[in-house]
Amino acid sequence: MSVVSLLGVKVLNNPASFKDAYQFEITFECLEPLQRDLEWKLTYVGSATSSEHDQELDSLLVGPIPVGVNKFIFEADPPDLKRIPTSEILGVTVILLSCSYDDREFVRVGYYVNNEYDNDEMNQDPPAKPIIDKVRRNVLAEKPRVTRFAIKWDSEDSAPAEFPPEQPEADTVEDDGTAYGAEEEELEAAEAAEVETAEGAKANGEDEEMGGAEDTSGPPAAKAEDEESDAGSEDLEAESSGSEDEEIEEEEGEGEGDNDEDMEMGEDGEGVGSSEANKDQHRQAQHQGEVMVH
Repeated sequence: MSVVSLLGVKVLNNPASFKDAYQFEITFECLEPLQRDLEWKLTYVGSATSSEHDQELDSLLVGPIPVGVNKFIFEADPPDLKRIPTSEILGVTVILLSCSYDDREFVRVGYYVNNEYDNDEMNQDPPAKPIIDKVRRNVLAEKPRVTRFAIKWDSEDSAPAEFPPEQPEADTVEDDGTAYGAEEEELEAAEAAEVETAEGAKANGEDEEMGGAEDTSGPPAAKAEDEESDAGSEDLEAESSGSEDEEIEEEEGEGEGDNDEDMEMGEDGEGVGSSEANKDQHRQAQHQGEVMVH
């Protein structure tokens, strides 16, 4: 818990000329008596690319601090132009208002500051070398950025925790490394037991397979029965093959019968043709005979 709380900051002369001093009205509250003074500082950021151009405009020690709400005006000089790069004079920059107790910063307020010429013509076409008398600054007081830090005040009880709190009960808890090692041993033992069980089951399975192979041979009677069954199957095959041969012969016989019939039909046809030729020859002979008779 902070002993001093910042309640508000008001920028008095804003906007103002670049050469004018900064003025702030600061209000804060103190909850208990303090043994030392508060130190307030105002810092001007001269360049956005390097902290080498930052400059402390002013600092102020305030004390002794009574308990309750306090208010005062903090005034700081303008920045030194020699410490600011020429290209960084115009444009947007930052000022930081901070407060410390016993060299320990506990609050910081940042403001954006816009530096520009006081007429539009020069802003549109600025000269190569800035004319400081024509430059005006405008602090964006409506949008401050406040950052607070926990510090040690006068009593040890107010000091922030720099290390994790002590945990006496943690000593009674079993070490994680021991538990982890025990778990590993249990896992290894379980895996070894599984491997042994699998090997035993595999050996038993091989024995059973060998026994089954011996039993399949069977006694002689069983062999005789198997041979008879094989013989029966052969006879059936022979019969089936014989029947097939007979069927083939019958089909061939039928085919030959058909050929014989065709041959007979052919012979009959030849007989009919020869008889008709004989008749024609006989008729011609009769005709010749008749001619010769006349």
